[in-house]
Amino acid sequence: MAYSEDHIALAAEYVLGTLDATERAQAEVMMAADADFKALVEVLDQKFAVLNQMVGSVEPRDEIWEKIRAAFGLAGAQQPLVLPCDSSAPVAPEAPTVAAAEKSADASNVVALSQETRRWRSVARVASALAAALLVLFGIQLAQPDWLPESLRPKPRVKIVQVQAPAAPSHAQYVAALRKDGGGPAFILTVDASTWDFTVRKIDAPPEQGKSYELWLISDKLGAPRSLGVVGESDFTARPVLASYDPGIVKDATYAVTVEPQGGAPNGKPTSAPVYTGKLIETVPAPSR
Repeated sequence: MAYSEDHIALAAEYVLGTLDATERAQAEVMMAADADFKALVEVLDQKFAVLNQMVGSVEPRDEIWEKIRAAFGLAGAQQPLVLPCDSSAPVAPEAPTVAAAEKSADASNVVALSQETRRWRSVARVASALAAALLVLFGIQLAQPDWLPESLRPKPRVKIVQVQAPAAPSHAQYVAALRKDGGGPAFILTVDASTWDFTVRKIDAPPEQGKSYELWLISDKLGAPRSLGVVGESDFTARPVLASYDPGIVKDATYAVTVEPQGGAPNGKPTSAPVYTGKLIETVPAPSR
């Protein structure tokens, strides 16, 4: 049910306690007869309850009470009630005159105008009180939310974090299993296409006393095998020598390991047949353009 501004102002002033006795009785009668109006009063009471929670009770000073008594004529000694000497004689009421009637009409107009003005002032006071309450509530929610009841505290915001998938490699990677006669791999050769560096991992190659394992690159485009250095003295061997070769040769070549004298072939040429061989295969493709 929609209420006029007068009804809203009446409900708000009832909650604030600014009505006189007559208007307060009128509001209570409306609350008893109209459930919607009673609900309106309860809603406003909850809104203004925030102000009551933030303001403690203050006992007026003695001088304030004296001023209140003085305003109602209660200060000092009370004067006795003076009655007419002849109380038995009836007093005839005076007949109203034309001037008195006009004065009464003017007074009724002034009273009506005064009530209307006061009503609009009440509406303005209620609106200002609501705005102030909301402003104070908003400020406390930002600065000190723990001061407020649980129902008035701001709800925590859930921050959504977007998790990106790991970036795909920007280059291809190759690997070759160097083995003997179809057996298990003795060495694993890994090549990074971004730098053409290679790493050799020793897997199951038996040690050769007084000898060294040496890695070779074999390609029809190069003629004689090219040494890539001694491997196998430790579990991992890493070198950047493949960067000096054409990438096509590196990817298509055969890689072989021979057993050479300690420290490698003396003349840069293999002195024995390959023991372990293998070719590169692409394990991580280059990103598509």
